Amino acid sequence: MTINELQDQVIDDFSAFDEWFDRYAMLIELGNQLPPIDDSQRVEQNLIQGCQSRVWLDAHVDEATGHVIFEGDSDAVIVKGILSLLIQVLSDHAPAEIAEADLYFIERIGLKEHLSPTRSNGLLAMVRQMKLYGLIFNK
Repeated sequence: MTINELQDQVIDDFSAFDEWFDRYAMLIELGNQLPPIDDSQRVEQNLIQGCQSRVWLDAHVDEATGHVIFEGDSDAVIVKGILSLLIQVLSDHAPAEIAEADLYFIERIGLKEHLSPTRSNGLLAMVRQMKLYGLIFNK
């Protein structure tokens, strides 16, 4: 699936809920489903700067496909759910696609407007880091 198809799927999933309480519950569930990262990935260089919570993001290129694979974790359950969404949408795509992606799902599901200012800053920091990996791996 393309990045836009994945974003549309996220929008559809979140549109099933009218109340933000239910959407937060979905974020928590997504965070709980995110596979844990290895302790070797919980290093300073993988910490995302600008997040109030501790968020680790690691990326590598799959040699067979040339696609960027993201793995991550957070010590905050809502943030982990947000990270899970970003990984779901951006992981396993070509570096250029990631770097150039217009992540419209964030606005359309109302995520940005329902986060505290510090969590919004963290969301932007996560997006920025993932797009930076796209640029770095785009050779």
